[in-house]
Amino acid sequence: MSSAPYKIPESVLVVIYRENSQVLLLCRAVAAPGGEPFWQSVTGSKDFDDEDWRDTAIREVREETGIDALAQGCVLTDWNLENLYTIYPEWQHRYAPGVWHNRERVFGLQVPADLCVHLNPREHTAHEWHAWRDAAQRCFSSSNAEAILLLPRFATQSAAEPFAQS
Repeated sequence: MSSAPYKIPESVLVVIYRENSQVLLLCRAVAAPGGEPFWQSVTGSKDFDDEDWRDTAIREVREETGIDALAQGCVLTDWNLENLYTIYPEWQHRYAPGVWHNRERVFGLQVPADLCVHLNPREHTAHEWHAWRDAAQRCFSSSNAEAILLLPRFATQSAAEPFAQS
Protein backbone atom coordinates (compact mmCIF):
# COMPACT_ATOMS: atom_id res chain seq x y z
CA MET A 1 0.00 0.00 0.00
CA SER A 2 2.78 2.45 -0.74
CA SER A 3 1.98 5.76 -2.33
CA ALA A 4 3.04 6.37 -5.91
CA PRO A 5 5.52 9.18 -6.63
CA TYR A 6 2.78 10.75 -8.77
CA LYS A 7 -0.85 11.44 -8.04
CA ILE A 8 -3.16 8.63 -9.04
CA PRO A 9 -5.57 9.93 -11.72
CA GLU A 10 -8.60 8.66 -9.82
CA SER A 11 -10.29 10.96 -7.33
CA VAL A 12 -13.49 11.61 -5.44
CA LEU A 13 -15.81 14.60 -5.36
CA VAL A 14 -17.89 14.78 -2.17
CA VAL A 15 -20.80 17.23 -2.04
CA ILE A 16 -21.43 17.98 1.63
CA TYR A 17 -24.91 19.27 2.43
CA ARG A 18 -27.34 19.91 5.23
CA GLU A 19 -30.96 18.81 5.41
CA ASN A 20 -32.03 22.45 4.77
CA SER A 21 -30.40 22.32 1.28
CA GLN A 22 -27.27 24.30 2.26
CA VAL A 23 -24.08 23.09 0.55
CA LEU A 24 -20.55 23.45 1.93
CA LEU A 25 -17.98 25.11 -0.32
CA LEU A 26 -14.27 25.36 0.39
CA CYS A 27 -11.89 27.99 -1.00
CA ARG A 28 -8.64 26.36 -2.10
CA ALA A 29 -5.39 27.87 -0.84
CA VAL A 30 -4.14 27.88 -4.45
CA ALA A 31 -6.06 30.08 -6.87
CA ALA A 32 -7.73 28.70 -9.98
CA PRO A 33 -5.64 28.63 -13.19
CA GLY A 34 -6.95 32.09 -14.15
CA GLY A 35 -6.08 33.53 -10.73
CA GLU A 36 -9.66 33.77 -9.43
CA PRO A 37 -10.75 32.22 -6.11
CA PHE A 38 -11.24 28.45 -6.42
CA TRP A 39 -14.42 27.41 -4.60
CA GLN A 40 -15.21 23.72 -4.55
CA SER A 41 -16.60 20.73 -2.70
CA VAL A 42 -14.25 18.19 -1.13
CA THR A 43 -12.04 16.54 -3.73
CA GLY A 44 -9.02 14.30 -3.55
CA SER A 45 -7.11 11.49 -5.18
CA LYS A 46 -6.74 7.91 -4.12
CA ASP A 47 -3.64 7.26 -2.01
CA PHE A 48 -3.03 3.90 -3.66
CA ASP A 49 -4.42 2.10 -6.71
CA ASP A 50 -6.62 -0.36 -4.82
CA GLU A 51 -8.05 2.16 -2.34
CA ASP A 52 -11.82 1.77 -2.25
CA TRP A 53 -13.79 4.79 -3.54
CA ARG A 54 -15.75 5.02 -0.28
CA ASP A 55 -12.58 4.87 1.81
CA THR A 56 -11.08 7.64 -0.33
CA ALA A 57 -14.19 9.79 0.22
CA ILE A 58 -14.14 9.23 4.00
CA ARG A 59 -10.41 10.03 4.19
CA GLU A 60 -10.61 13.15 2.04
CA VAL A 61 -13.58 14.56 3.96
CA ARG A 62 -11.70 14.04 7.24
CA GLU A 63 -8.43 15.51 5.89
CA GLU A 64 -10.00 18.60 4.35
CA THR A 65 -12.82 19.43 6.80
CA GLY A 66 -12.24 17.46 9.99
CA ILE A 67 -15.67 15.86 9.49
CA ASP A 68 -16.06 12.16 10.30
CA ALA A 69 -18.31 10.95 7.47
CA LEU A 70 -19.24 7.90 9.57
CA ALA A 71 -20.32 9.88 12.65
CA GLN A 72 -23.86 9.75 13.96
CA GLY A 73 -26.11 12.00 11.89
CA CYS A 74 -23.89 11.80 8.80
CA VAL A 75 -25.00 9.87 5.72
CA LEU A 76 -22.42 9.16 2.99
CA THR A 77 -23.88 8.05 -0.35
CA ASP A 78 -22.06 6.87 -3.46
CA TRP A 79 -24.00 8.39 -6.33
CA ASN A 80 -22.49 5.87 -8.79
CA LEU A 81 -21.54 8.71 -11.12
CA GLU A 82 -18.12 9.30 -12.61
CA ASN A 83 -16.65 12.25 -14.46
CA LEU A 84 -13.68 12.06 -16.78
CA TYR A 85 -11.87 15.33 -17.28
CA THR A 86 -8.64 16.67 -18.74
CA ILE A 87 -6.05 17.63 -16.13
CA TYR A 88 -5.15 21.33 -16.26
CA PRO A 89 -1.67 21.93 -17.72
CA GLU A 90 -0.74 23.84 -14.55
CA TRP A 91 -1.21 20.64 -12.52
CA GLN A 92 0.10 18.13 -15.07
CA HIS A 93 3.45 17.81 -13.24
CA ARG A 94 1.66 16.07 -10.35
CA TYR A 95 0.82 13.09 -12.59
CA ALA A 96 2.97 10.53 -14.39
CA PRO A 97 4.19 11.47 -17.86
CA GLY A 98 1.51 10.81 -20.44
CA VAL A 99 -1.41 10.98 -17.98
CA TRP A 100 -3.82 13.64 -19.22
CA HIS A 101 -7.17 12.61 -17.74
CA ASN A 102 -8.57 12.02 -14.26
CA ARG A 103 -11.54 9.83 -13.33
CA GLU A 104 -13.66 11.32 -10.52
CA ARG A 105 -16.27 9.40 -8.49
CA VAL A 106 -19.14 11.47 -7.01
CA PHE A 107 -20.47 11.12 -3.45
CA GLY A 108 -22.92 13.05 -1.32
CA LEU A 109 -22.57 13.54 2.43
CA GLN A 110 -25.51 14.79 4.46
CA VAL A 111 -24.37 16.28 7.76
CA PRO A 112 -26.17 17.69 10.82
CA ALA A 113 -26.84 21.44 10.74
CA ASP A 114 -24.69 22.10 13.80
CA LEU A 115 -21.62 20.22 12.57
CA CYS A 116 -18.34 22.18 12.86
CA VAL A 117 -15.90 22.41 9.97
CA HIS A 118 -12.14 22.48 10.69
CA LEU A 119 -10.24 23.26 7.51
CA ASN A 120 -6.81 21.97 6.63
CA PRO A 121 -5.02 25.34 6.14
CA ARG A 122 -2.57 23.82 3.64
CA GLU A 123 -5.50 23.12 1.33
CA HIS A 124 -8.23 25.68 2.06
CA THR A 125 -8.48 29.23 3.36
CA ALA A 126 -12.23 29.56 3.96
CA HIS A 127 -15.53 27.72 3.96
CA GLU A 128 -19.09 28.87 3.41
CA TRP A 129 -22.55 27.34 3.36
CA HIS A 130 -24.75 28.33 0.42
CA ALA A 131 -28.18 27.42 -0.90
CA TRP A 132 -27.57 24.59 -3.35
CA ARG A 133 -28.21 26.55 -6.57
CA ASP A 134 -25.99 29.41 -5.37
CA ALA A 135 -23.28 26.93 -4.41
CA ALA A 136 -23.36 25.46 -7.92
CA GLN A 137 -22.89 28.91 -9.43
CA ARG A 138 -19.88 29.66 -7.20
CA CYS A 139 -17.97 26.47 -8.10
CA PHE A 140 -14.95 26.82 -10.33
CA SER A 141 -15.31 23.29 -11.69
CA SER A 142 -18.20 22.57 -14.04
CA SER A 143 -18.36 18.92 -12.91
CA ASN A 144 -18.63 20.11 -9.29
CA ALA A 145 -21.43 22.52 -10.23
CA GLU A 146 -23.26 19.77 -12.12
CA ALA A 147 -22.98 17.42 -9.13
CA ILE A 148 -24.48 20.04 -6.81
CA LEU A 149 -27.36 20.58 -9.24
CA LEU A 150 -28.09 16.82 -8.97
CA LEU A 151 -28.65 17.07 -5.20
CA PRO A 152 -32.46 16.96 -5.42
CA ARG A 153 -32.16 13.57 -7.14
CA PHE A 154 -29.61 12.09 -4.75
CA ALA A 155 -30.33 13.74 -1.39
CA THR A 156 -31.23 11.30 1.35
CA GLN A 157 -34.95 10.85 1.97
CA SER A 158 -34.90 13.15 5.02
CA ALA A 159 -33.30 15.98 3.02
CA ALA A 160 -35.17 15.64 -0.28
CA GLU A 161 -38.08 17.96 0.53
CA PRO A 162 -36.09 21.19 1.14
CA PHE A 163 -34.31 20.73 -2.19
CA ALA A 164 -37.61 20.33 -4.01
CA GLN A 165 -38.91 23.54 -2.39
CA SER A 166 -35.78 25.63 -3.09
